[in-house]
Amino acid sequence: MSLTQQKQLENEYVMHTFGRKPVELVRGSGMEVFDDEGRSYLDFIGGIGVLSLGHCHPAVVDALQKQTAKLMHVSNYYYIEDRGEVAQTVSDLLNDNAPAKDRSPWKSFFANSGAEANECAIKLVRLHARHRAAEAVRSTGADAAAVAAAEQAAPRLIVTLEGSFHGRTLASLAATAQPAKQESFQPLPGGFASIPLNDVAALEEVFSQRGSEICAVMVECIQGESGVHPCTKEFLQAARSLTEEHGALLVCDEVQCGVFRTGKPFGFQHYDIMPDVVTIAKGVADGFPMGMCAAHGAAAEAFAPGDHGSTFGGSCLAVAAARATLNTLAGGGFERRVQETGAYFAQRLAQLDHVTEVRGKGLMVAAELDDSVNANDVVLRALDEGFLLNATGPHTLRFLPPLMCETAHIDALIQCLMRLL
Repeated sequence: MSLTQQKQLENEYVMHTFGRKPVELVRGSGMEVFDDEGRSYLDFIGGIGVLSLGHCHPAVVDALQKQTAKLMHVSNYYYIEDRGEVAQTVSDLLNDNAPAKDRSPWKSFFANSGAEANECAIKLVRLHARHRAAEAVRSTGADAAAVAAAEQAAPRLIVTLEGSFHGRTLASLAATAQPAKQESFQPLPGGFASIPLNDVAALEEVFSQRGSEICAVMVECIQGESGVHPCTKEFLQAARSLTEEHGALLVCDEVQCGVFRTGKPFGFQHYDIMPDVVTIAKGVADGFPMGMCAAHGAAAEAFAPGDHGSTFGGSCLAVAAARATLNTLAGGGFERRVQETGAYFAQRLAQLDHVTEVRGKGLMVAAELDDSVNANDVVLRALDEGFLLNATGPHTLRFLPPLMCETAHIDALIQCLMRLL
């Protein structure tokens, strides 16, 4: 079906929640996608950071084809192949290069998206606080009424960061400290407080004033949707120290900066910290819908059967795709490759006229443009030149290419941007 026909159908039958670009993409391979007329494009947004291995990677395609022919869905009432293996691989990657004292098995809940993974984390940290409060009272020999009262009084407040993005469901949107995204959907669930990014003094103050109410701090080590803004090591280490001091949990939202995107298996591994809970999605299954919430220590034991669930989470197809993706990433030298390619990319971007700042790590990169250039115009003009780009604001270009991106692809993009800028 042609682009014109598809636009007509979507205008009539699809809710207008996205401002789509004027192109219909029909097939792809690696860094390259093709439209309905056969024109090719180099993809530097990668499904918003989803396509770790690029379009239609042979290992993932093969795994899905074989699994589709064998078994697609049976529900989470039963054991299936690959789910345990994927959870073990993720646990190993989360423990990668961690000190021996910080290593313990991570347990995962399987979801379908980053928003669902974050919803799970929100429920998990509050339930953990409830259990912790109850156990503290129970250990003194208190009766059932006192235990119930302690559970009701347990900490529920989750501290997040201004400019964050944790999803579009109501709870994950409440955690997303961007008023412009929240206003139309009030009232949102309560129990969240936000502070400025990298403001250690503000973090210390909120713990000083409300420490007994706080059950968790939830952060993206590198904020993505706001335009690729990394946390500082000082800030994240302060968050780790303060949560431990107050018996709260540290949650790292790795939906966008995880799964080798920044040159390490997970973004928090750049900062010499070990969180209690990590949320994962996007690149974990190379395009197949998949999310995970992983925890270790006491937090990993908080859920009991019936506390949380998902009909489709961790389906036969999802875990088959994830296993193929993670096995390829873990054994393919991607840490060094992403670090080197990302450094080259940042260097080339910084040399461009009208680029005032380059931010990010690995292949999660943003270029800030001066006021004379509109980033949204650049995205549309680049489309005509055969490049898929993304703007997160009027002067911010964000790049999340597949992790198999090569310097030749970057050079081609830089030549295009030189013409456009």
